[in-house]
Amino acid sequence: MLSAGSGAIVVVLALLAAHHFATTSWPLASGNPGLLVAAGVLLLFAQALKAYGWGRLFAPAERPKVLALAAGNGGAAVMGIVLPGRFDDAMRVAVVRRYPGCPAGVRALCLSLVMLGLIDSVALAPLAFAAALFPGAGMAMRAALAVVAAAGVAAAALILVLPRLAASRRALRFRLGRWLSPRTTSRRAAAQSWALVSACWLVRAVALFLLLGTLGVGFSFPLALLFLCAGAAAAALPIGPAGAATQVGAGGAALIASGVGASKALSVAVSVGALGIFSGAAVLLLAVACRTGLALATTRGAA
Repeated sequence: MLSAGSGAIVVVLALLAAHHFATTSWPLASGNPGLLVAAGVLLLFAQALKAYGWGRLFAPAERPKVLALAAGNGGAAVMGIVLPGRFDDAMRVAVVRRYPGCPAGVRALCLSLVMLGLIDSVALAPLAFAAALFPGAGMAMRAALAVVAAAGVAAAALILVLPRLAASRRALRFRLGRWLSPRTTSRRAAAQSWALVSACWLVRAVALFLLLGTLGVGFSFPLALLFLCAGAAAAALPIGPAGAATQVGAGGAALIASGVGASKALSVAVSVGALGIFSGAAVLLLAVACRTGLALATTRGAA
């Protein structure tokens, strides 16, 4: 039911966007170039923080290089605009696993993504709580934000008890438990990951703050948090029409529900989606270029 509703919202917003931009200019064309560049740089920085945070969730012997994790996030950002919801995680696994020198197997990568989802929920909880206090948020929006905050609290509790559960005698009786025990994220590593991922979300919020200002909505940190939390809640859906499109569509719908004009909300949603793709593509290309350069240097050195 949630997936169907999300899909309907995205389709309606896509039709409105097509009608709107058929008669007006591309939204980024009207923005302040300096603010747009600053927002793009912040999104790139957020990608790096997310990669470092993800890396803390692996066992030391299985930890991929940060560049590989950044490439996985970049590939997911690029393909998430066309792939159905949750398939962006499959893209992350495929890119990181095929990156040269990756010591982690598919199961370890999948486990790390589950933990990363929990860390994301914990990091978003205080932001959702702050957005719920925004006077412009309606009752329905506040209820949704309360669910996001509650999910973060539940995720934090699960992260805290997981090491003890994985090390219990009952868990060690099973093959899965014996595999999981040495790979369970410690509380210290989880705290480090949480700090990095929280910084990632805050940097994204600042980038959105700048975009809202330069696209005519106004510099509003509460609206930036509202957009972020709505997109994150949409990303939690088990399936959807397209992962990234669902997130930016949900963010745009949240802005409209908060009183922002449909035209400006669509401009912000499209701009956020475009900058997300550009930053993801830039990170992916940088990772490929670095790896290619290292391979060429090694080949020349051997020759």
